[in-house]
Amino acid sequence: MRLFAERGVTQVTLSELAEAAGVARGTLYNHGIEVGSLFETIATGLTEEMTWRIDATLAEVDDPAERLAIGIRLFVRRASEEPIWGRFVTRFGASHPTLRTLLGSGPARDLERAMRANRVHLRKDQVIPSLALMSGSVMAAIWLVLEGLQTWRDAGSSTAELYLRAVGVPADEARAISRRTLPELVALDGE
Repeated sequence: MRLFAERGVTQVTLSELAEAAGVARGTLYNHGIEVGSLFETIATGLTEEMTWRIDATLAEVDDPAERLAIGIRLFVRRASEEPIWGRFVTRFGASHPTLRTLLGSGPARDLERAMRANRVHLRKDQVIPSLALMSGSVMAAIWLVLEGLQTWRDAGSSTAELYLRAVGVPADEARAISRRTLPELVALDGE
């Protein structure tokens, strides 16, 4: 993940991947591993893992607006705690189909629920642009944190508040929701 985050997919060689993994290049060849397929495996695994962790973390949260805010803040916090993960997400999150689903599946369900409950005010044709707004905002917040321009708390809370306001949550409520105590991201088994 570090090599891809730093240099991109096309600039990484199999030899570099073998060295980073601490194995001989021939080991990768013998297992049929190619740079592109390894990238796909990492992107898919990252997507499945973060989706599961956020879903598990939000299991007890009913309010769809709060779920959206917590999800945004968890992404920004994780990027602060795991900068390589954050750089990987910001580098490929908008361009790679698998990674684009990170902010699409759960948030899309929460946004639909929020619309049905009149918690947000969007037309149906604004749902996809709204999700794109969220995705871009989260990646920008991660960038602010990774560049040392803001703390994860400030960037995450501000981004959550601004997003909720953009989708029609009243300003005072959006601010309160985005500043609530953030639950810990549920760990994977073995963490």
